[in-house]
Amino acid sequence: MLDAVARALRLGPVEWDYLFHIVRPRVANRPRGNMRPERVRPEVHQMLEVLGSVSPAFVVNHRLDVLASNYLARSLITDFDAMAARERNFARFVLFAPAAKELYGNWPSIAQIIVANLRLSSGRHPDDARLNELIGEACVKVPEFNAWWASHHLDDCSNGAQLFHHAVVGDLTLHHEALTFATDPDQTLCLYTAEPGSPSAQTMSLLASWSAPGASSDSRGRGSSGRHTAPGLGRVSKVDLGL
Repeated sequence: MLDAVARALRLGPVEWDYLFHIVRPRVANRPRGNMRPERVRPEVHQMLEVLGSVSPAFVVNHRLDVLASNYLARSLITDFDAMAARERNFARFVLFAPAAKELYGNWPSIAQIIVANLRLSSGRHPDDARLNELIGEACVKVPEFNAWWASHHLDDCSNGAQLFHHAVVGDLTLHHEALTFATDPDQTLCLYTAEPGSPSAQTMSLLASWSAPGASSDSRGRGSSGRHTAPGLGRVSKVDLGL
């Protein structure tokens, strides 16, 4: 019957999956309030470290809590590690942080994708108290949220191009891919890459050199928003970094 409904409504794979979960919701194995903190496998941490000088990458769960990230992701987006545990959430950053509107070249589009992802997750995890709390907070704090939520749009944030206006290195366009781990289906790797040989690839190399763990603190600063800034220096250049 669900197949017939999906065909009649011409639902895509994401919409069909959402329909399946709201009709036959997952049965929780234990109370949500007693869940242990989620752990990222050591092998995944190692992969993030290997990618650190090449691609911004981080791991999220179904609520978009950031469970792990490499230094390039923290330099490009925000320093998740410096946040309190409750604040370490990608949706919370995009929707609530003023810095996000400066960072993303088309913030409304990115924000709507995040809202569509939250709606998809709410169908799969209807009893998740922390997810429902986040959605309720967004209803109050984000003026556009209610209209976006009411549109019933669904998105799994699987891939796409994103324009960034970085405060230090300038503009770059990156391709985003979201990859789910077979052994940890509620954990997703979010990975950003630049087209080889493009101006964005050069800018990414600049960002990697500027933000590398061994870089001189004299060439870097940290703003109150959690994103790296360079007070008094303006944007850095290849000459500044000896590239």
